[in-house]
Amino acid sequence: MTNFALDHFILGFDRALRVVSGLAHATRPNPAGAIEEASLSEQEQAHSAGLMRVNHVGEICAQALYDAQGAWASTEAIRRQLARSGMEEEDHLAWTADRIRELNSRTSLLNPLWYGGAYLCGAIAAKCGDALSLGFVVETEKQVEAHLASHLQQLPAHDGKSRALVTQMRDDEIAHGAAAQALGAAELPAAVKFGMKAMAKIMTGTAYYL
Repeated sequence: MTNFALDHFILGFDRALRVVSGLAHATRPNPAGAIEEASLSEQEQAHSAGLMRVNHVGEICAQALYDAQGAWASTEAIRRQLARSGMEEEDHLAWTADRIRELNSRTSLLNPLWYGGAYLCGAIAAKCGDALSLGFVVETEKQVEAHLASHLQQLPAHDGKSRALVTQMRDDEIAHGAAAQALGAAELPAAVKFGMKAMAKIMTGTAYYL
């Protein structure tokens, strides 16, 4: 292994450790920061915490996907866009972690598994070429947008802090998908889209509890 490859591996491993251990730092103000905490019942608090844990896992996966796809992108324009989107996703990671703590809960016990699986998916997508890699971003963001919209339906109506976070996250995901589309994303095969939805369903169903 060359010194450059070794340095790249060490930096990547260090980043992975920081992501799965919760050492994320937001570069934008928390959209829920000025919103007063609602009085939630024990059941409502547990439900909000479960949904936010799912969202936090989604952001763990987003970091892994963008890290992997950026590492193997063939153009600087794509690498810059993936890095920009990844930075905003790190905001989401920090915000959801903060909200989970406010709800007196914990992040997923399976974060290393989520990160590793997502990194592998991102690497495979990147190796298929830039157009399909960007198509993977578009489809991922489209599914995440729908998932966040469903959370806005499920969250307690008076949990304004969680709802503010999810709303901002949804808006960012739409923008990330549009940016990837503008760079020349290709349409993914229907079978790939179906597989992505199936994996996401397993992840969200597990992360709500674990």
